[in-house]
Amino acid sequence: MTTPTGPSPAPTRVLVLNSGSSSVKYQLIDMADRARLAAGLAERIGEETSAVSHQPLSTGGEKREWQGELADHDAALAAIAQELAADGLGLDSPELAAIGHRVVHGGLKLTEPTVIDDAVLAEIERLVPVAPLHNPANVTGIRTAQRLRPDLPQVAVFDTAFHSSMPEHAARYAIDVETADAHRVRRYGFHGTSHAYVSRKAAELLGRDGKDAADINLIVLHLGNGASASAVRAGRCEDTSMGLTPLEGLVMGTRSGDIDPAVVFHLGRVAGMSADEVDDLLNKRSGLLGLCGANDMREIRRRMDAGDAAARLAFDIYIHRLRKYIGAYYAVLGRVDAVVFTAGVGENAAPVREAAVAGLEELGLAVDGDLNAAGGKEARLISPASARVKVAVVPTDEELEIAEQSYALVTASPGPGPEGGAG
Repeated sequence: MTTPTGPSPAPTRVLVLNSGSSSVKYQLIDMADRARLAAGLAERIGEETSAVSHQPLSTGGEKREWQGELADHDAALAAIAQELAADGLGLDSPELAAIGHRVVHGGLKLTEPTVIDDAVLAEIERLVPVAPLHNPANVTGIRTAQRLRPDLPQVAVFDTAFHSSMPEHAARYAIDVETADAHRVRRYGFHGTSHAYVSRKAAELLGRDGKDAADINLIVLHLGNGASASAVRAGRCEDTSMGLTPLEGLVMGTRSGDIDPAVVFHLGRVAGMSADEVDDLLNKRSGLLGLCGANDMREIRRRMDAGDAAARLAFDIYIHRLRKYIGAYYAVLGRVDAVVFTAGVGENAAPVREAAVAGLEELGLAVDGDLNAAGGKEARLISPASARVKVAVVPTDEELEIAEQSYALVTASPGPGPEGGAG
């Protein structure tokens, strides 16, 4: 007599893919307990010598690294699948519920996590002109994953989505409306997955999650090699520093951030630079790198301590721009409950946090020196207990946010299309 086994448990794992033009970052997360099962990176795809590094997290095994040739993204994802399979986590596992893809630009139509079908993929491709460095690679990663697991829901989570709640007076540029609409010129914002995650975790840290989150105002500062600020009211973005592209806003590792747009014309006239050359200058040879020859904040601080004047000026310019945005978003929100630092620099560079709020005591902002200097991987307050506006450090987790949004979508909806989140 056969003993009934009952229905198989519902799949709970999500593979998160972040596909770049020559790399694929990945994490496998079990949403039953939010446990990371594996993580890794395939890089230098299409080059003579590619590389894969893989960390089996569920077993605590040693990191595995190898070099070889990965001709394209198909080969890279096959290599990733092979590494996962070696740990008993193969992509053919019935426990895999979805593959979640980071997609940089969703425009005005794709503003929610979305199960990918042909129409969604076509819209992502249509947005390539406003995200030429990112969306093509995202599309490649999606198509590759679809070929590997055509039966599995593929979910797109958009960097721009969190900022889609911005009011028109914040999203519009003051240029001719017909021209702007014809060419989709407006503020979209980026790092939205990080801003969404950090905003929610900051509310929890302040004891203002759930219904209480409706009355919390935050300034979130995502400070990495790319950097952006957002003004968040009741969990919704009111304004953000990046615009049509990730170039606008704060000083970054290699990007200029805010600049007089006439600089582009000036360099064309007096330096004979083409549009592509100016684009390369502002995106890859500016920011901290252009100011002092280094884009790593640790190196800049080391050089400052050694008396390097260029490093000191670069740091001062970086902080000045940061303080301008704190003040501007304080004005946008009217009342601020907390200023929140996140990402590589925001989480780890105590001198940046201290300098960013120094002299803003009249706005209720201050940091406690000991709390600020103390490291940690957990969300924490670094302001004095008496501070009117809290200052917090909240480590970001974009992969978990993508997994959360992907899993919620595929377990709540029947499939792709208008009823399944394709929008």
